[in-house]
Amino acid sequence: MLTLPNILTLSRIVTVPFLVALLWWPGWQLGYLLGFGLYCLMGITDYFDGYLARAQGAVSKLGAFLDPIADKIMVAAVILILTAQGFLRGPYVGDLHVVAGLVILIREITVSGLREFLGGIQVSVPVTKLAKWKTTFQLIALGALILGGAVHGQPCQALGPTCATFAESWVHVVGLASLWIAAVLTMITGWDYLRVGLKHMD
Repeated sequence: MLTLPNILTLSRIVTVPFLVALLWWPGWQLGYLLGFGLYCLMGITDYFDGYLARAQGAVSKLGAFLDPIADKIMVAAVILILTAQGFLRGPYVGDLHVVAGLVILIREITVSGLREFLGGIQVSVPVTKLAKWKTTFQLIALGALILGGAVHGQPCQALGPTCATFAESWVHVVGLASLWIAAVLTMITGWDYLRVGLKHMD
């Protein structure tokens, strides 16, 4: 049933290719600025589709199915495109910042499989407060990395040749730091979900 909340959720899925297109050229600052605006708009619809569904009593099976898929598609697409264009590179560890993105992607795939398995045996896994914090840091991280592309116009090596001072690279650094925080919270919450799943496996 295509209620307003479900239409908002679908809009996030349909918008992902446009977001990827805007982030395709790392030197295109306007594209990254537009991409940042689009990313923020997608985050707003993510909040309002759930809020409206609860407020209107319009929570549906279609919405419950589409909402986590829309979130995961958006996050995976942004992580992949930022990695491809070199934005998951920065101070101290260079390309190893990609590991934080990998941790998040692996967790999302694992938890999706667990939810499918537990749903088959009618066991629900509630979203914890820590998982919500993980999502918050994840959204901040990706948003900051996109904004960094709008500010710098290229992948920023903090305190390196493309960004002479910390003042010029702080947006990028905030994005990478938030991504690592999200990755740590991802491992903690992922293990919590896995423990629940293991209790119901022979």
